[in-house]
Amino acid sequence: MKQILSLVLIFATLLAYSQKRPAAIKVTYQKISLGKVDDADNPIIIFSDAQKTLVTNKAILEGKASYPIERSTVYHTDSSYVVSAEWAKERHIATKDALSLKKQSFELLPDTKTILGYKCKKAKTIINSNTIEIWYTDELGLKGAPSLLGQELGLVLETNRNGSYIVTATKIEKLKSIPAASQPAVKDKPADMLTYRDVLWRSRFTTLPVFKDEIINCSDASISNDSVLRFANGSIALRKIKFPEIKTGSQVFVELIEQSNGDAYDRTGSVFLIPEDEKRSFLNGLKNGANTLPLYDNGNGKKYQGVTRTDSYSPLLELMRFFTPFGIKQYGHIQLKGKEWHEIVPYRQDVSELSPLFSNKEMWVGVFIGNYDKGGHKISLDVTIHNDETQYNKDNFVLPLFNTVNVMEMAGQEYSTMFNAPKGLEVTFTLDKDVKNARLRYITTGHGGWENGDEYLPKKNTITLDGKIAFAFVPWRQDCGSYRLFNPASGNFENGLSSSDYSRSNWCPGTVTNPEFIDLGDLKAGKHTLTITIPQGAPEGNSFSAWNVSGVLLGKE
Repeated sequence: MKQILSLVLIFATLLAYSQKRPAAIKVTYQKISLGKVDDADNPIIIFSDAQKTLVTNKAILEGKASYPIERSTVYHTDSSYVVSAEWAKERHIATKDALSLKKQSFELLPDTKTILGYKCKKAKTIINSNTIEIWYTDELGLKGAPSLLGQELGLVLETNRNGSYIVTATKIEKLKSIPAASQPAVKDKPADMLTYRDVLWRSRFTTLPVFKDEIINCSDASISNDSVLRFANGSIALRKIKFPEIKTGSQVFVELIEQSNGDAYDRTGSVFLIPEDEKRSFLNGLKNGANTLPLYDNGNGKKYQGVTRTDSYSPLLELMRFFTPFGIKQYGHIQLKGKEWHEIVPYRQDVSELSPLFSNKEMWVGVFIGNYDKGGHKISLDVTIHNDETQYNKDNFVLPLFNTVNVMEMAGQEYSTMFNAPKGLEVTFTLDKDVKNARLRYITTGHGGWENGDEYLPKKNTITLDGKIAFAFVPWRQDCGSYRLFNPASGNFENGLSSSDYSRSNWCPGTVTNPEFIDLGDLKAGKHTLTITIPQGAPEGNSFSAWNVSGVLLGKE
C-alpha cells in the first residue's frame, strides 16, 4: 500500500510538473519609458519552446509593420541566434552569430520578486555605461527574453535600464507549439554582421547618389560626359538629379567626401543647386560665359557677374560651403612624430530648411573647388533624405538672394571684392505674398591669405534690411587646430604652429562653414532691399582680400 501511495504521489508530482512546464509559451511585454507606456499598441512578443525563442512584435505578426521588418530567432541548443530582416518588398537579409550570447556576463544577485505569479531571480550587467537589471524565472522550464540580452538566464520577465526604461511582461500564454506562421522564412545565406547592419541602416533613408570619385581639377583636358558636365577647366562638376517629394518634417543632408588628387592646398569649395525659376539662370553663364550673367555694379569700378537676384535671374543656391585641407591622402607620406594622418575628410550638413525649393523637382547639382592643379581633388557626393516625426523646420518659402562665391573663377568670374566700397553688396527683391517669420540663411567667409589679409583679421559683417540694421556680428573660427590630422601638407612655422592651426574668418581647412540664421520678422508683399557691408581690407601689391557670402530668404507664406 505504501508503494502504491508513493507511486501515486510521484505521478501527481510529475503531472503537476508537466502542467506547470508547457511545451511552448507566448509572452507579451510592455515598454515603459520615464514612467509612461511607450508604443502601447505595438508590444514586444516572444514565442519560446525548449529549442528556440522568436522575438517579434504585434505589428509584425499582424502584417502591419513598416520596413525594415526585423525578427530574431535564438537557438538555445547552441546559444546562437539569427537576425533576419525584410528591408523592402521581397528583399531579405539575415545574419548569424554563434558567439555573442556566450560572452554575455551577469552578476547574479540574491533578490527575488514575483511577476505574473512566477518567482523571479535578479541579475545585473553593465553595457556601454548603462546599468541593466534583469528579472528571470526558472519555473516554466523555458528560456527567452524580449531582446538578445539574458536569453540563456531563464525566462526573462522584466528588464530595467538605468531605472528609466523598463520592459515588463504583461501576459504569459501556454501553447502546444510555436505557431508556424510567426516564424520568419530565412531565404538567403546569412551575411556577415557588418554587412547586415549596413544594409538595414541604409534601408531606413533615401540616398540620392550625385558624384562618385569625381575629379575636380584645373585642366584643359577635363571634358563632360553623358551624365556629368564639366566647366571652368574642370573646377566645376554638374549633374542633374531628380529629387523625390520630401515630406514635411523630413531631414535632408548633403554628404561629401574629399581627398587630394595632387593639390596640396586649402581651397574654397561649394555644393550648390542651380534654380531655373526665372528667365535666366547660372547655367546660362556656364554655357555662354560669365559676362552673359547679370552684372552687379556697386561703384568701385568692377562688374560682378551673376551674384544677385534680379527680376529675371536667380543666383546659385548654396547648399554647403566647405574647405579642403592641405593635401589629405595624397601627401600622407609626409611624416611627423605622433601624427597619424587621416585619408579622407567627410563633410556632412543638414540642409532641410532648403528642401521646399527642390522637393519633387529635377535640378542641376554642382560642386566647385577653386584650384590650379591638374590632379586637383577627388570627391564623392550624396544627398540623403530621412523621414522624421519632429517638424524642426516649418518654412515653405525659399528664395535665393545672393551668392558671391566665384565658382567660375577659372572662367573669368570676378572675385568678391565689392566690400571695398561703402555700398558693399545690395540686392532688391520683390515678394508676391507676405512672408511670416522671415529668416536669412547667411554663409560668410573672409579671404586674403597674407598677414594683413581678411582671412586672418576679424571683420564685422552688417546686414541691413530696408534701411535698418537686422544683424551684425564678427565671423571667426578659433577651432582650426582641431583638424590638424586632416592636413599633412600644412606648413609648419618657427613658433610651433602649422598653417592649418591658425584662426580664420569663419573657416578652417578641412571643415564646413555653418550658416547663420538671421531673424527678419514678418515681411509684407512688395519690394525690399537687403545690404551686406564688411570693412574689407586694402590690397597689398598683388594680394587682395575678398568675402564669399551667400544668402537665402526663408519663411512661411
